[in-house]
Order: sequence, then C-alpha cells, then structure tokens
Amino acid sequence: MASPTATADLVSIPRLLDRNASQFGSKAAYREKEFGIWQSWTWAESAEEIRALALGLLELGVAQGDFIAIVGRNRPAMYWSMVAIQSVGAVPVPLYQDAVVEEMAYVLEHCGARFVIAGDQEQVDKVIEVQETVSGIEHIIYYDRRGMRKYDHTRMNAFDDVQATGRAAHERFDKELEARKAASGYDDTCVMLYTSGTTGRPKGVVLSNRNIIETSKNSSEFDHLVPGDEILAYLPMAWVGDFIFSIGQAYWTGFCVNCPESPETMHHDLREIGPTYYFAPPRVFETQLTNVMIRMEDAGTFKKWLFHHFMAHAKKVGPELLDGKEVSFGDKLKYKLGDLLVYGPLKNTLGFSRVRVGYTAGEAIGPEIFDFYRSLGINLKQLYGQTEASVFITQQPDGEVRSDTVGVPSPGVELKIAENGEVFYRSPGVFVKYFKNDESTADTKDAEGWVATGDAGFIEEGTGHLRIIDRAKDVGKMANGALFAPKYVENKLKFFPNILEAVVFGNAREMCTAFLNIDLTAVGNWAERNNIAYSSYQELAGHPRVLEMMQAHVEEVNSSVAEDPMLAGCQVHRFLVLHKQLDADDGELTRTLKVRRRIIEEKFSDLITALYDGSTQVSTETEVTYEDGRKGSIKATLEIRDANTVEIKQKMAAE
Repeated sequence: MASPTATADLVSIPRLLDRNASQFGSKAAYREKEFGIWQSWTWAESAEEIRALALGLLELGVAQGDFIAIVGRNRPAMYWSMVAIQSVGAVPVPLYQDAVVEEMAYVLEHCGARFVIAGDQEQVDKVIEVQETVSGIEHIIYYDRRGMRKYDHTRMNAFDDVQATGRAAHERFDKELEARKAASGYDDTCVMLYTSGTTGRPKGVVLSNRNIIETSKNSSEFDHLVPGDEILAYLPMAWVGDFIFSIGQAYWTGFCVNCPESPETMHHDLREIGPTYYFAPPRVFETQLTNVMIRMEDAGTFKKWLFHHFMAHAKKVGPELLDGKEVSFGDKLKYKLGDLLVYGPLKNTLGFSRVRVGYTAGEAIGPEIFDFYRSLGINLKQLYGQTEASVFITQQPDGEVRSDTVGVPSPGVELKIAENGEVFYRSPGVFVKYFKNDESTADTKDAEGWVATGDAGFIEEGTGHLRIIDRAKDVGKMANGALFAPKYVENKLKFFPNILEAVVFGNAREMCTAFLNIDLTAVGNWAERNNIAYSSYQELAGHPRVLEMMQAHVEEVNSSVAEDPMLAGCQVHRFLVLHKQLDADDGELTRTLKVRRRIIEEKFSDLITALYDGSTQVSTETEVTYEDGRKGSIKATLEIRDANTVEIKQKMAAE
C-alpha cells in the first residue's frame, strides 16, 4: 500500500485523520474484539464516529482549552475520544484505568478536568467517589451501558447518546467545529500525560502537536512503518508509548490499531491479529519466555530434545541471519528445518509470526531473553525514551542491534553527557512544560532546550551507541568509595525467571543487601514438579528450598558482578524474600511497574535494619490493599540469608 501523503497543513491529529479518511477511507483503522467477535472500522467510519462525538461535546458546552479526562481499557471509542477532544480545541488527559481513587483524584484536581469520559461502570464509580472531594467535574460520559441504568443521569450521558445528539445538532455546530479544528496550530497542546511519579507526585507533561507529529514522523520513517502494518493496543492509554504508537504513529502512517477483548484474552487475541509492529516491556517478554520454558519442562523427552537441539542452533546463527550476515549453507539449511519444526510453531504460539519490527523499553532486558527472541528471527530491538521526549530518545537501527546498548539517537535527537555522567537530549519531541510547575520545568529543561534524563550513561566511541548505567539519583558510593549502581544488579537478578522483582540497598554502607520477590508462576510450577505443597504466595516465598534457589541465583549474580571492575563492590552480601509482592496499589510500584525506591525504604525500614544488623530472621507486619480497595495487614517472620561473594582486590573496590 502506498505511503500517506505529507502536506504542510498536517499540524494536528484531527488534520491527519481528515487526510487518512480521504486517502485510506476504506482501509481498516480500528479493530476491537467484543464478545469473541472482531469488529472493524475503516478510516472513513472512524472519522464519522469522531466527528459525531466532537459535535456532541460542543453541544455539552466544552470550551477551547478545557481538560477532559479519559479512563478505561484500550478500545476504539477511547481513542476516538482523544481525537474528538482535540477536534474541539480541548486537551485529552488519559488516566491509568487501574488507578485507585486517591490517584485519580489528584490528577483530576490538578488538571481541573470539567468532563470525564469513562469506559464502564467501574470507572464511573471511581469518578463519582472522586466528586466527593474534587468539585470541578461537571459531566461524565460513559461508553459501556452495562450496569448504568439506575444511575442519576442529570450530569451523566452514554457515549452513543452524546454522538446521537451531535449528529442531530450538526447544523448548529458544523461551522464551530471546523473553526476550532482550523484554529489548532503546530505548537498548541496535543495531549497532557502524567509521569509515573517514582519520586513523588506525578507531573503533568504538556506535549504539543509538533512534539507528537514530528516524533511520530521521524520514528515511523526510521523503521519504515507503512499503512499495511498492524499493532495490538493493550498498554495503558495513560502511558506516552501507547499514545505515540496508537495515536501518533497510527495517524501519521495510517496503520491499523487492534484492541484486545480484555487483559485476560490479550495473548490469544495477539495470535489472531498477528501484529507486524509490536511493543512490550521486558516483563511481558520475560513472562512469555517463562511460560514457554514451563511448557517445555512438562513436554515429552523427544519434544524436549528437539526444542533444545534446534534452539541451540538458533542461538548460534539466528541473530546473524536476522542481521543479514554471512552464514554457511549447512547452517542455513538446519535453521530452515528448525523453523519448520520449532521456531515457526513457537512464534505462532506467541503471536509473533508476522512481527517485522518489535521493541522493548522501560527497563533493561536480560541478554539471554533478548537473544532468545532474536534467535527465532523476531526483529526485537531496544529503545530508550521518556514522557518528556514524546518517547523516542534512542533507537537501534537494523543491523546494529545489541543487548547492552539502547541504540543511537533517534532522527532529530541530539545527545550529550554531562560531567557527572547524566544523559541530556534535545529534539523536536521535547515537552513544552510541566503543567502548573514552572520550577520543575526549569530544573529539567534549560533555556537551550536540553533535557536532563535523570539517567547516568555514556556514548560508545566508534559506534555512537548509548549505554545506560542507572538512574543518576540512585548511583552513589559504598562506604569504601566503590561505585554503587543498584539497577545494574537488580536487572541481573531479574534476568532469572524465578525472580520477579529485586530492590538492592547499599548507598554509603559497607555492603549491598537485597529484597527479592519470587515469580509465583515460575516458582509455583517448579514447586508442583517437585511435590512441594503451598497454600499462598507467602508460604511458597518462605519455603527453605525456594530460599536455597534464590541464594543460588544471588551468588551467580555476584560472580557476574565481580567481573566488572567498576561495579564489583555491588555484590549482594545478604538478602531476604519478601512476604508479599510489591504492588502499585500499595504505593510500592508506579502504574508502569517501576520501583518506588524511597517509599520501599521507608515502608520496610525494619527489614532493611535487620539486613544490616546481623539478624538471621525478622518479624514484620505490613499493610496491604485488596482488589476491592479494602485495607488489611499481613504478618510474617522472614529468614535472612548470607550469600557468598567473590573476593575483589582492595584497590579495585576503591576505584
């Protein structure tokens, strides 16, 4: 299919929509699986749905510059809402659908939202509860009618009723809508997205049409994205990545956005769609690989042999074949046989048969995991980005893909490294400001447009690839002067399928210690195979054989860390396995599953004290939040274990 035509007047997402409706009117723009059946909307049909909603918003009294919150799961109507809001000169503010009421209240109060578009009854209930403390919300629009019949509708409307009103009132509002669309310029606000808030309250990141469209154009051209591409939209709509992939790049390129039926059916829906362009954080790839390895453990002897035999060959030649390098005829032939017997069926099971470009970002991915997917012939690459950059800071070009770097600067991006090792960038995607926070804006972005990433790293000589070491604020010194970089060690620990999360301590201390979370799926399967009975996460996490397994993993990581002269002092001397999984609802993780290190240090200070005072066990009580929002507490006595470390030269530790 021909690439979309770029013209000078494409200065907003609604303008891109008009172009796509004209150029690709009959091509699928959105698909959604509902009640087990895929439904499809063309670009022309999507444009009509969006226009009807925009007219309905005008009839409801939406003013230019209003902030309108959107909360719900990924579905076409939610994406249409964002574009309809932009069409009337208002600003969409997507919220995390799993946000608790307190988190939602902060964002709605901070942005001053007058309207909320909610996906279903659950989200409406949260908004109604928020209205007890946040007074600015005037109207709620909900998409799913189930359970909504007996609600008070004086300040509430169904999504399709708003559309119907818009269609009926089009003669009154057509000119106003066109005038508002025409008034939207390249430097006007496109969207406001809130940061994950790892160190405090989330900040509202204001991104302009220029930020989103220039970044979408450059990144799409970098990977040769075309109108025939397909993506699966399953990541949180409040995350900048989903906005770029499912709105920015989708509207610039004209490819199709597919929405799964539910998080539970996502992997099945992934197989049915067979996306050509796919993004997932490392945890998704890790979980999929863990499930594959669990299935192989349960497989018959011949099938297990076949898998390991051909995967060993794939590991040897797969990445070279993917990068177009020379491989012997015999190796090519064996790889083709492996593709027929193992790789092809496995890619089909994972839903990756058609992936042409795949990305992972957010956290470091284990080299073994990264190489596993590339050995299958999946063009998996790493990118580095953040909300303030409209995602893209660096990308890996085809033929230059490595597990230890995050690539070269994306098109239009400049990089520099400060004296303290912090990475700075400048690009057309650099955010406008933090909403109502001029002080933080000035701290993050200087007068010349350079943005501080907060990450420490360096640019390789010769290749120009960026390597990230850790969060700059987390990099410190051990008591003996050795470098302390917790993320480096945590990522190595999380490379083991049995370890879901790790938090390492040691700044200004004589040794490093760690909290670990087990992966319940992987360790639970291991327990079943080894006839180990357990009734809860807490019981399994504290089992002596599980602790032995964790100790072996920690000691293997210590051996690996000891090989790096600069970071050899970061070996873990003592550790414990937490009695609960770190959870965003308990404030221990962000909604994008990043560790809130300071909160964990405060919440589990008694456990950290025990790690350093020589205790062999510690009793604790922790408050937890249940799925229905109720609070409770769990008590536990945890065993603290010493791990063997590799001796390093004193002068090396002090460097």
